[in-house]
Amino acid sequence: MDTLIIFGAKYLYLLSLAAAAIFFLRAPKDARKELFLYALVVLPAAYVLAKIAGFLYYDPRPFVEGGFAPLIPHTADNGFPSDHTLLTSAVAAVVTRFGRKTGAFLWVVAVLVGASRVAADIHHPVDIAGSIAISLLAAAAASYFFNKKASA
Repeated sequence: MDTLIIFGAKYLYLLSLAAAAIFFLRAPKDARKELFLYALVVLPAAYVLAKIAGFLYYDPRPFVEGGFAPLIPHTADNGFPSDHTLLTSAVAAVVTRFGRKTGAFLWVVAVLVGASRVAADIHHPVDIAGSIAISLLAAAAASYFFNKKASA
């Protein structure tokens, strides 16, 4: 079981990136441009929002609070928000706008990445929920502006 948790916590995010890349390459040319521009807004926005959130809220990692070794060696820095979950959920949010099935698959991967990081004792559930909320906020803000531009 530990092997699955370690795989999910350390490497599963790569599946998310690969699936998104395949989705992008298989998309029609006109959709690729819009998808690229949307990702160009959502991904940096999620990153900036996460940095701000991490500055405003400090959540010591579970192994720091509990005084035990985590399943995966990790620095004892702020656990909020989870970078791995942020990346996978932001990618899922981007793809969902253009393909619901692939987007749903990527959301499952994002949740599995987050759950694995909690199971590995390097994040609390609030770190995972925070990452997902930040990704959704970034995507909602970008969608608002993209939809406004399209209707203008």
